[in-house]
Amino acid sequence: MPEIPPDIPPEQSLITYPSAFPIKVMGAQVEGFVDALVVVARQFDPAFDPSTIERRPSSTGKYLGVTLTITATSREQLDELYRTLSTHPMVKVVL
Repeated sequence: MPEIPPDIPPEQSLITYPSAFPIKVMGAQVEGFVDALVVVARQFDPAFDPSTIERRPSSTGKYLGVTLTITATSREQLDELYRTLSTHPMVKVVL
């Protein structure tokens, strides 16, 4: 399991909260993948708008890269969102 970095004081953070924050997710291009990501995004940002999702299929069409832009309100929210996406069974990579 990855080690959790120590808390960064707000004055040293490179992110100003709240802010639009893009998260890139890759998974198999299968039915329900994007819908599953929307469900997760809305757990952390109830106002998440699915129409803002960017999709990029791989050259073979086997995988789909998705960019979700959520409203980040804290480092804790982002850390938990990354953990939730990383452990989702349909997700291969989160950046």
